[in-house]
Amino acid sequence: MVNEETVFFSRILTELTLSFHIIYATIGVGIPLMIMISQWVGIKKQDEHYILLARRWARGFVITVAVGVVTGTAIGLQLSLLWPNFMELAGNVIALPLFLETFAFFFEAIFLGIYLYTWERFENQKKHLMLLIPVALGASFSAVFITMVNAFMNSPQGFDIVNGQLTNINPIVAMFNLSMPTKVSHVLVTAYMTCAFVLASIGAFRLLNGSKHVYHKKALFLTLKLGLLFSIVTAILGDFSGKYLAEYQPEKLAAAEWHFETKEGAPLIFYGVLENGEVKYAITIPYALSILAHLKPNAEVIGLDQFPNDEVPPLYIHYLFDIMVTIGMMMILIAFIYVIGIWRKWRFVLSNGFNWLILFGGPLSILAIEAGWWLDEVGRQPWILRGIMKTKDAATTNTHVDTMLILFAGLYFILGIGSIVVLTRMFRKNTVEQELADHGLEKAGDSL
Repeated sequence: MVNEETVFFSRILTELTLSFHIIYATIGVGIPLMIMISQWVGIKKQDEHYILLARRWARGFVITVAVGVVTGTAIGLQLSLLWPNFMELAGNVIALPLFLETFAFFFEAIFLGIYLYTWERFENQKKHLMLLIPVALGASFSAVFITMVNAFMNSPQGFDIVNGQLTNINPIVAMFNLSMPTKVSHVLVTAYMTCAFVLASIGAFRLLNGSKHVYHKKALFLTLKLGLLFSIVTAILGDFSGKYLAEYQPEKLAAAEWHFETKEGAPLIFYGVLENGEVKYAITIPYALSILAHLKPNAEVIGLDQFPNDEVPPLYIHYLFDIMVTIGMMMILIAFIYVIGIWRKWRFVLSNGFNWLILFGGPLSILAIEAGWWLDEVGRQPWILRGIMKTKDAATTNTHVDTMLILFAGLYFILGIGSIVVLTRMFRKNTVEQELADHGLEKAGDSL
């Protein structure tokens, strides 16, 4: 018999773990690419500031990797403990990418170690740069493989169930399921985008904190250029994701857009509130949902009226969609204004006021990542395996999940505070100015 309290605490603990882990996982995927690009730019321009930038980012990255390993292990443990019925099925069908993710991480970790401990051993920096290629590939493929598992939960395939038994299992078909292309590409690009804006936020903080060194200005310009590029690609991929949802998960799209009735020429709804089932105070864009879903202004979009009430996702995911889109559009605008402003020599983009906008952009980008994952996971409810297994049927019958929740919350609190303290002390005791002086680079490359 289903224990509703156990299901509730299992969902809360899983949400807490994923919400905490996704921060470090996003950093783990995106930062290696940022390091590689910075070192490549430094070699190409013969500018030691960019090479030092890569070196300092790499030091901080190691700390986040260590925390990410702990939280990633916690997720694997909790999947088995909290959702045993799901893992019994998934273990037979979709275990392959879970193993491959582990190998990808080891591949990344081995070359990251070699990269970190061979800074002084390469006279030719290009050879040292080559070590970052497997690091970046390993990090990205870790995300690819684990996202395949999540995509499988949204569009399960690669098996049949006959008389309650699994048959015709094909792990490759399960991995390359229908939602895999849009989900994997979106996860990768948003990780790159978020890391670019987080690193830009750090550069803006140093400038606001009184440093006038060109090193931080170069860091800001590089990361915001990359952030602009990846945010534009993210918007394009978001459009593809909308079309996928319209075709294969229409209930999620309808819930996210508060689209209650199936009709042609459906509008796109931003913000607003629900009062007695009626949408009020919203910004409505006529025909936009039909265009998003089918590229036709008069196309029919399936509404929530086509689904049983017990299969309709929670309607608050509309606000998660709004948060994600609003922050994304805001960051595109900030990055675009800054990059154009540097080229056109607009002085206001160098002001403290604009640096405050960039500073807040980092945490807001993390919030957008969180909102996107909550939208994806909550928007699949009530299913843990869409159309096959409901979340309540997958949960453990153990009655001590509330105790586990308290223990894991304490662990994440310690890890979060600890990583912030370690990173802060690491860079406070080893400032950019000091490191440049130690290497005799005070006057290296004084312009963008």
